[in-house]
Amino acid sequence: MGVSGSGKTTVGQALADRLGLPCADADSFHSEASVAKMASGHPLDDDDRAPWLVTVGAWLAGHADSGAVVGCSALRRRYRDVLRQAAPDVVFLHLTGDPAVLAARVANRPGHFMPASLIESQLSTLEPLEADERGTVLDLGAPVDDLVSAFVQGLG
Repeated sequence: MGVSGSGKTTVGQALADRLGLPCADADSFHSEASVAKMASGHPLDDDDRAPWLVTVGAWLAGHADSGAVVGCSALRRRYRDVLRQAAPDVVFLHLTGDPAVLAARVANRPGHFMPASLIESQLSTLEPLEADERGTVLDLGAPVDDLVSAFVQGLG
């Protein structure tokens, strides 16, 4: 979990590869209307996100027996609650770090619908993991292999 540019897709794929699990990028579950809205520089609201979160949760639930990894912003507690409702054993990896690094990553990412101008809206929406939420918070500036190793070690 994390804002755009935090490395969710890259770290998620590396984690899935390490654990031998299927991986999905939650961006691929967005509706065409939501993608167009973000591409035009407008942040999504809760009405836009609700069906998307249900779809992501259903994908996770469909892999509950074997496990899976999905890169999903899950910015608010209530969004993570939707995912937990569908997949109660979900464990979050929150990638966080310097907003300037995030903006640079997004600005230099070719072919993606999310403009760097929306980073600030995502950061203002973000609610960090709470003490009762299963998960780990790691610095997105660390090497991918280090992030994956730290998360796997935290899983036990």
